[in-house]
Amino acid sequence: MARPLAETALALVWLTRLPVGRLLPVPTPALAQAAWAFPLVGLAVGLIGAAVLGLAALAGLPTLVAALLAVGAMILATGGLHEDGLADCADGSGGGTRERRLEIMRDSRIGSYGVLALVLTVGLRVAAIAALAGDPWLAAAAVTGLAAASRAGMAAGLGLMPPARPDGLGHAAGRPTRGVVLAALALGGAALLLPALCLPLPVAGWAVPVAAVATAQLWLARRAMRALGGQTGDVLGAMQQAGETAGLVVLTALV
Repeated sequence: MARPLAETALALVWLTRLPVGRLLPVPTPALAQAAWAFPLVGLAVGLIGAAVLGLAALAGLPTLVAALLAVGAMILATGGLHEDGLADCADGSGGGTRERRLEIMRDSRIGSYGVLALVLTVGLRVAAIAALAGDPWLAAAAVTGLAAASRAGMAAGLGLMPPARPDGLGHAAGRPTRGVVLAALALGGAALLLPALCLPLPVAGWAVPVAAVATAQLWLARRAMRALGGQTGDVLGAMQQAGETAGLVVLTALV
């Protein structure tokens, strides 16, 4: 199998529950080498959500119901991996020390902070997609583009932030090179051209969501550096959720 295909398959295996494990070659490439493909994974997940939006529109379902089904389909595609990371990070913020925060984040149980974070982010995503769904093409492009762009931030976090603990996904994945990170960012930025082309002001339609995604993810990354000393798999998942949510909310202001 060609190297780009192998790395894309690896990224799909790590970041989704799609049945592509049989496509992985032996030996399997390192996840850090495949980080450039994270936006392609987001593109696949976003296309699933967009397809559900389209089917819901054909069925004549209300936009709120269609948006909820689309978000649910994307959560099923990833197994709620990034939502779980967001909830763990939110719960961990209640710890008084770095060690206690990491301990809380590793606990499989979910606390009140985690529940509240999930309610807010899922609610905002559903409401924003429903608001955009008056234009089905724009809603589909926004869902697809932001799913890709927000996962480019995960690649950047993996490459630029040190692992917060000596085990776990954030450590085992390794550190992608600058070239890998730049490739991921380029793919993520290009994906946001999809919703931009559906808006009256395509330049603002591209630049404003890029700024929103980057700001939300940088804010969360900075908090993680202060509270944990680096990134974990949960932090990367929370960055994806924060970026996607911020981008969707900001897009509703441009419609």
